Amino acid sequence: MKYFLPHFDKPFQGTVQLTSSKSESNRALLINALSGNKLQLSNLSAARDTQTMTRLLQNPDQTTWDVIDAGTTMRFCTAFLGVKGTGQTITGTERMCQRPIGLLVDALRKLGSEIEYLGQEGYPPLKVNGIKQQKTTLIEIPGNISSQFISALLMIGPSLPKGLQLKLTTEVFSRPYIEMTLGLMKRFGVDADWTGDTISIEPQEYTGGAYAIESDWSGASYWYSMAALGKEVDLKLLGLKEESLQGDQEITWIMEKLGVKSVYDDKGVHLTQTGEIAESIDINFKTCPDLAQTVLVTAALKGVTLNMTGLESLRIKETDRIDAMQRELKKLGATLTEDGSSWQMIPGTVPSEIEMIDTYDDHRMAMAFAPIAVVQPITIDEPHVVAKSYPDFWKDLESVGVGHEEVE
Repeated sequence: MKYFLPHFDKPFQGTVQLTSSKSESNRALLINALSGNKLQLSNLSAARDTQTMTRLLQNPDQTTWDVIDAGTTMRFCTAFLGVKGTGQTITGTERMCQRPIGLLVDALRKLGSEIEYLGQEGYPPLKVNGIKQQKTTLIEIPGNISSQFISALLMIGPSLPKGLQLKLTTEVFSRPYIEMTLGLMKRFGVDADWTGDTISIEPQEYTGGAYAIESDWSGASYWYSMAALGKEVDLKLLGLKEESLQGDQEITWIMEKLGVKSVYDDKGVHLTQTGEIAESIDINFKTCPDLAQTVLVTAALKGVTLNMTGLESLRIKETDRIDAMQRELKKLGATLTEDGSSWQMIPGTVPSEIEMIDTYDDHRMAMAFAPIAVVQPITIDEPHVVAKSYPDFWKDLESVGVGHEEVE
């Protein structure tokens, strides 16, 4: 299936109730399960990843846990089973079973979990038994790996009989996601101490309470892109907070360089255009890698050069996002080059007709390229992939007049 998006050549105005944060939702769900279901959660994300995690944690005794393609769910549920498991198998799609999980498994084994690889060493599927006797409190782990490994360990920390000391042995990437985790843990009664390179958590219990999930800053990024590319912009995004736990709020200052102004009120954020566009932008994406695809597309269409670092983790996402972006940016006349640990995107002449955009079974590819429609018509292949994180994306676009037609 494909969607054809006609050119939206009108003022870009409206109000959007954004989807809820998948990152916050999945952390809150794991904390709830570890607390013995003491939390009253509202405004949970409708993303498929969150629905999958809800289904699994509501039926913990099932023998096979299928996370489908949800990386966060795989990592968080592996940690949960690492303390609570009774021999369950955890698995996922073919691509999910190609995504490494060895560092998390090694850490859980050192703590006392019994985990067996059922396929290739270092990758799902796994058979997991929980900790019978804790072997150590100290775990050393690189800080430049996926923050989901670190967050998974932190959230089980208070449930361990002797607590946890997590020593981060390298520079920390995606720090805002770790801080989000610790912030939510504190919201539900768990104290942690982050001194130097070590996060310490004593044995303690999560408390109950009501909590409403914030709207999703990752989802907001696509609207920022359209605000940068559209004309006569007057757009309100509801449910976002100026004091947010989400690292992807970084989109505000990045898009300011691309001509978008953000003004907060008690309902969300109001986007307008400034008309001031940078010629080039230097960005370190290590704390917000999920923004990279959106920013690359926007900058390519605005004619802005990007000099970037911190994209290493894109290689092991739903697809190899570096390779995918190199291929698809060529369709916009742009080039993405790599030199060691740095990347550069150089814009070129945007063709008068852009080839169909391939999505590589990656939700963020579809949503990052959809804003092209406010510049010229575009066809998106396999648009249903947005269900992974933002199932109402196409519906929300229609609400402000950006329509689509299903084509073969």
